[in-house]
Amino acid sequence: HPFDSSKWGRICRFLTKEGHLEKTRVVEPLEASKEDLLVVHTEAYLNSLRSSFRVAAIVEVPPLTLMPNWLVQQRLLYPFRKQVGGSILSAKLALERGWAINVGGGFHHCSAEEGGGFCAYADISLSIQFAFVRLDISRVMIIDLDAHQGNGHEKDFANDGRVYILDMYNAGIYPFDHAAKRYIDQKVELVSGTETDDYLDQLDKALKVAQTRFQPQLIIYNAGTDILDGDPLGNLKISPEGVVIRDEKVFRFAKDQNIPLVMMTSGEGLLLHSVFFVPLLRITYRFAHAPPPFSGGYMKSSARVIADSITNLSQKNLVQLGSQPD
Repeated sequence: HPFDSSKWGRICRFLTKEGHLEKTRVVEPLEASKEDLLVVHTEAYLNSLRSSFRVAAIVEVPPLTLMPNWLVQQRLLYPFRKQVGGSILSAKLALERGWAINVGGGFHHCSAEEGGGFCAYADISLSIQFAFVRLDISRVMIIDLDAHQGNGHEKDFANDGRVYILDMYNAGIYPFDHAAKRYIDQKVELVSGTETDDYLDQLDKALKVAQTRFQPQLIIYNAGTDILDGDPLGNLKISPEGVVIRDEKVFRFAKDQNIPLVMMTSGEGLLLHSVFFVPLLRITYRFAHAPPPFSGGYMKSSARVIADSITNLSQKNLVQLGSQPD
């Protein structure tokens, strides 16, 4: 099983232990309520998650079909809803403080009516809709740099001129959603094996184009680490240093234009480290014919890379992790 399900806790522990992050900078979100979720999702879709069979199909874990749904809700969907709450809250905090990082979130394969790719809730779409309704925002840019195409938010904002989508992804891997591609305002399709220098060069060019095409009031940045060399699903060859530079480029892009930014770590699967689910996942993937189409960053090293990247952002004064005022 390629997914590192404990990386979120390790990111914060790295930052705290090494003296980079003060607890006053950490905000725990509330669970997204059903009322919150209905801002984007249909009642029918939310009701479908009461079926363990349906959830098993979304997260690509067939044995979940045998589990009582109350347990699936408690161990799987509740942590997901906490991450959704984090994404919604992050938009508010970013507008107040200039930036926010949800150590999780970024369920970019889920749309209003359909989950998939281990994404059960459309937190990117929800955070944007809440910004539209409650935060007096009317223009948002999504910069999706996960190795996989963000087909969920693309379908949700099809032909919506308020949202500009820059999606840079490996075109040779899941989800192959050609219908959703039509709704990408600026797509950069990579080939398997793309290396760091080429990747960063293409990113530089893409950001320059995006700056001339759209002037957002808020940027949602989906910062997947499945682009790392050796990731079993992303099939790209980006070095850890390349990921750090990538994140710095995006934050500097936002800061140079004085645009608030929300970073999500493409966090499919937070808290799937309970004694209940780990053995289940191991059994499932021992017999799987192919790895599941997760996104985000699945290697043990990804937590270290994310922590190093956030530390670099702090050192470059692009975020503030200490107690000093913004």
